[in-house]
Amino acid sequence: MRPILSLLVFSLSLFISSTTASAQEVPLHALGRFDGWRENALVGYGLVTGLAGSGDTRSNAVTRQALRNVLSRLGTTVTDQDISSRNVAVVIVTATLPASANIGDKIDATVSSIGDARSLVGGTLLLTALEGPDRQVYSLAQGALVVGGYQFDAQLNMMQRNHPTTGRIVEGATIERSVDANIVQGNGEISFLLAEPDFATAQNIAQLVQGLYGPGAAWVQNADRVQIRAPSDRRELAAYVAAIEKLQIRPPRQYRVVVNERTGTVVAGADVAISPVAIAQGDIRVKVETRNEGSQPSYISGFATDVSSLVISNTRLDVEEGRNDATIRLGSTTIGDLVQGLTTLRVDTRRIISVLQALKAAGALHADLVVQ
Repeated sequence: MRPILSLLVFSLSLFISSTTASAQEVPLHALGRFDGWRENALVGYGLVTGLAGSGDTRSNAVTRQALRNVLSRLGTTVTDQDISSRNVAVVIVTATLPASANIGDKIDATVSSIGDARSLVGGTLLLTALEGPDRQVYSLAQGALVVGGYQFDAQLNMMQRNHPTTGRIVEGATIERSVDANIVQGNGEISFLLAEPDFATAQNIAQLVQGLYGPGAAWVQNADRVQIRAPSDRRELAAYVAAIEKLQIRPPRQYRVVVNERTGTVVAGADVAISPVAIAQGDIRVKVETRNEGSQPSYISGFATDVSSLVISNTRLDVEEGRNDATIRLGSTTIGDLVQGLTTLRVDTRRIISVLQALKAAGALHADLVVQ
């Protein structure tokens, strides 16, 4: 019980510290992004070679076909019967294309097996074209894999660490097509998109931009979008946007309680309001035990062939009331006060989660409850 009590006290301190931190101002770029400035996903299909017998088995037809295609491009013709090695694995290669990139820039690539390979440790990715959503090739990936795991097996014994069928090539993909995000729309405006929609925050952003560049320089279009007038001279765009990004603004308060039932974690702002409520928290454990006993007729078993053993099932029902039942009455208060009160009563984290769910159902918790 002491470790749980310490965890709850520590969680309460995090609640209070998060409330203090939320009152600080942050740069504008921490609250969202400019429309048009985004990363893009790249994907490709390739082969990893050089595996020490841990690659795909011969039953994987996709691997044999891919290997034949690679060898044919290199001037060698083989058949399915010629391919029996397990030193090759077919993989999917993924990468992230930055919003702005030039030809020759390096980006990281992630390689994952799609066959029945046991491990990619020691493998080398052959030249793989990475395509974007428009089916255009933007990058080429190749190089030795770094795998943060392993798997060894012998005589039905196996030892595995992490996921050996996924690896990474640091700066292993080279940009072959330059990209340059354009944040200025056709009407000469720039849109700033808030990660957390909030009308008050959007209005504050518009007022700060107007204070920097004059009336009419920005206006609120929606809770998650602020329109900003772009400079007429595009050579001034970089300095213009940089000045906007440096504007200091107070982030919006999010009244939200996040609970994770799998790990028993509760995260919330300490000043989330709770209406007057009385909480009675307890549990009853019901345990049913079945005991099977055999009746063996030892005396007559040798004289009557139709007499056999009899299995008797005895059932026992035990009802145990919870020892840490708690009753607490609170007026208009906050999550921080509730957690402190339940901690004093030595209520564990999982019971606190149940209490929060009941409070939300009763309409006494004035915040969004997110259960993960």
